[in-house]
Amino acid sequence: MHELGVVFHIMDNLEKVAKENKAEGISKVVLELGEVSTVIESYLQNGWKWAAKKRELFDGAELVVEKLPAVTYCEGCGQTYPTVEHGKICPYCQSPETWLLQGNEFNIKEIEVF
Repeated sequence: MHELGVVFHIMDNLEKVAKENKAEGISKVVLELGEVSTVIESYLQNGWKWAAKKRELFDGAELVVEKLPAVTYCEGCGQTYPTVEHGKICPYCQSPETWLLQGNEFNIKEIEVF
């Protein structure tokens, strides 16, 4: 479960941002999570809940996860398609010359502080 390490990394970065901005606490964090990012949301949420209780700055902080769909681009025909449904081979022209446009992101999108 690498998600707990991810949670610690996020919290470490947010603690620095909060300190720089003289925030007393963090009430909400919004993350963008790509569909094929290898991070499991339920593990992330459980790790967040546990870790937030251990750090005063995050006590009671809500973690909101916005899922980003995985989309692949085909070099062969210029079409885009849902990655998870079709994989690496383009469903339009059967070309293997494809690449992921989006879906592996893991970004801090928004932070609410007080």
